[in-house]
Amino acid sequence: MSQLIEVKVPDIGDYADVPVIEIHVKVGDTVAVEDSLVTLESDKATMDVPSSAAGVVKEIKVALGDKIGEGSVVVMLEAADSVAASAPAAAPAAIAPVAVAAPAATPIESSAPAPAAGGVVEVKVPDIGDYSDVPVIEIHVKVGDTIAVEDALVTLESDKATMDVPSSAAGVVKEIKVALGDKISEGSVVVILESSGAATVPAAQTAAAPAPASVAAPAAPVAVAPVAPAPAASVPATPAVVASTTAHASPSVRKFARELGVNIGLVKGTGPKGRITPDDVRGFIKSVMTGQTALPGMMSASSASGSGVGLDLLPWPKVDFTKFGEVESQPMSRIKKISGQNLARNWVMIPHVTVNEDADVTELEQFRVQMNKEYEKQGVKFSMLAFIIKASVQALKKFPEFNSSIDGDNLVLKKYYNIGFAADTPNGLVVPVIKDADKKGIAQIASEMSELAKQAREGKLKPADMSGGCFTISSLGGIGGTSFTPIINAPEVAILGVMKSAMKPVWNGSAFEPRLICPLCLSFDHRVIDGAAAARFNAYLASVLADFRRVLM
Repeated sequence: MSQLIEVKVPDIGDYADVPVIEIHVKVGDTVAVEDSLVTLESDKATMDVPSSAAGVVKEIKVALGDKIGEGSVVVMLEAADSVAASAPAAAPAAIAPVAVAAPAATPIESSAPAPAAGGVVEVKVPDIGDYSDVPVIEIHVKVGDTIAVEDALVTLESDKATMDVPSSAAGVVKEIKVALGDKISEGSVVVILESSGAATVPAAQTAAAPAPASVAAPAAPVAVAPVAPAPAASVPATPAVVASTTAHASPSVRKFARELGVNIGLVKGTGPKGRITPDDVRGFIKSVMTGQTALPGMMSASSASGSGVGLDLLPWPKVDFTKFGEVESQPMSRIKKISGQNLARNWVMIPHVTVNEDADVTELEQFRVQMNKEYEKQGVKFSMLAFIIKASVQALKKFPEFNSSIDGDNLVLKKYYNIGFAADTPNGLVVPVIKDADKKGIAQIASEMSELAKQAREGKLKPADMSGGCFTISSLGGIGGTSFTPIINAPEVAILGVMKSAMKPVWNGSAFEPRLICPLCLSFDHRVIDGAAAARFNAYLASVLADFRRVLM
């Protein structure tokens, strides 16, 4: 015997008619309690609708773009007698998701019956929607690690989303089948586990065990709660329930939160089983920056990293612009949304100071023009930025504190030289990185810059192309202007702004002569660098550009 169960949208607060933007299951799929069925996205929040019962999907009642609310039927499940017997509360849980917490351990056991008898298990990439050939950007486990069901194995990142691949079984990692940079899809084998029945069942049934599976049970109600705007009264209780050490988040998300200075224990997860996603962290920061969440001490306390700031901001002004004239509303691109949040965080949390310097690039410009003629047949085009990147490496070697990052109470001094450059694209600003610029000649740097800039404009940059930077250069030389204050690209401690070069009269001791002058604008983190050091850095960089032979020194 079997029965059909209607899985409905649970209480999602004041939200109604919310569009379906992703469907995570298909007819024939076997789902467990708390597995994500669909993703909804309003103008204020993105939320997953978890399954309140376990079974086989017989019918999907919604389509992409449908607008649904509390009580809407999402899928029809066929539950076998064995499932119904092991989870008698499944039917009422369709309306009251809080009841899911009690039987949550049972579906984990039934969703992976193969390991119950022990043996080798292949853990594969589950259904990830329309994504295929997605690069692996992080691997969270190593051979010999013992993992539980739902532990993150790897992180994938496409041009539209970052996603963790959770383990569908518990056991010991015997072999890792992927490497960083590999492109994988649904069904690709991620790891080989050696599993036993004893390794899976107790992890799901023992509430006192410290494994992540045991954390998921009390966190189940949280998967629905964050959908509604968090009222001030409910936030103070969050740290006591979900401390930063027990928050249901993968290592990559924890690292992401640390880099942003966010106490992950204050973030409510919207992923399956209350899992905290990178978008949850970004949404938390956005709510703080816009004044929707205005409580002191929301950032993790660390005097050296500048956290612990109570961003008690006024709410963002609400204005009906149509009262004053005709308007047009356009959605912001994903790149602008992400970069906007990063820039706002960096500007608020880093004490910026900017010093300006003029570099005489008269001889360097003549040399650049000559090199372009000589390399014309090879297809290499030298820009002034390529020379500035090489000169910056020399300055970083002379002033190593500029090639550092704050890590808690420590200053991490880097022994490598990866230089990022801001690239303007139709969708927004991105920062490709020239790796090991100290080991490359000007011609190679110019070629890599050209290729990375092309990929940026076409939206084909990979995450690896934009990571690992030590120092960033933002050049407006092709546009104009005389000076500006570039915003530091955290966790770096300095950024160089370059303006358009112009001919100016310069006194040589006996007369004025025309010289080509390039303005340099250096913003620095005053927690790490003082004004005198910044002035020396800028002056030295200008001297290298004035006489490029200094690169050899």
